[in-house]
Amino acid sequence: MTRHKVEICGVDTSTLPVLKNNEMRELFRQLQDGYLPAREELVNGNLRLVLSVIQRFNNRGEFVDDLFQVGCIGLMKSIDNFDLGQNVKFSTYAVPMIIGEIRRYLRDNNPIRVSRSLRDIAYKALQVRDHLMAEKKREHEPTVQEIAKVLDVPKEDVVFALDAIQDPVSLFEPIYNDGGDPIFVMDQISDERNKDVKWVEDIALKEAMIRLNDREKLILNMRFFQGKTQMEVADEIGISQAQVSRLEKAAINQMNKYVQS
Repeated sequence: MTRHKVEICGVDTSTLPVLKNNEMRELFRQLQDGYLPAREELVNGNLRLVLSVIQRFNNRGEFVDDLFQVGCIGLMKSIDNFDLGQNVKFSTYAVPMIIGEIRRYLRDNNPIRVSRSLRDIAYKALQVRDHLMAEKKREHEPTVQEIAKVLDVPKEDVVFALDAIQDPVSLFEPIYNDGGDPIFVMDQISDERNKDVKWVEDIALKEAMIRLNDREKLILNMRFFQGKTQMEVADEIGISQAQVSRLEKAAINQMNKYVQS
């Protein structure tokens, strides 16, 4: 099988090694016994894990080399803090830490600048949330009011600060793919403007609608006249969301061909 050479930060990704679970555990034992070269082997053996994580952030417009370097920092932190005594795979432990490191980097380098005071409130609020969760061993996160009371700030400030540090999400970011057409964020959002029925007054579109089968008409009616999401449509007519997406796209393409002919 031919591997395509792709270099990131001067690293030929096609030659990166992959460690088996037993090899990984043995290296961790060696590292805990003070054998430092084992750490380098663990880093090199898990670079593919970093590559798989940074693919989630491809649509952010960041340089891949930068994300890779930041992801490696998260990987090294994971290696330094991993506990062999916990019955969990290293990748399960490392992925959230790598993602967290990348998200912190993206927040700090976000072109939408957030004031220092807002960031301080947000990070303190997150710390208070974690502290309250651990202290009371509660199943549900503390409320904004509880966090605001501990910080002695208005609850509106806490909400505004937490919103300000959230990463923006593209409407075209895929959130599901079953091997066919992907489902994007925008497919989950009802558009109130689609309830405007002006465009159905166009005779050509009406005639195009007539040429659709009953299920296609029903889907378009629910999506564009009633403003329902693809998930809501799927639930009501008893098919998968991916099927709704495909049928919707096919119906629109058919109508376009008729109108343009």
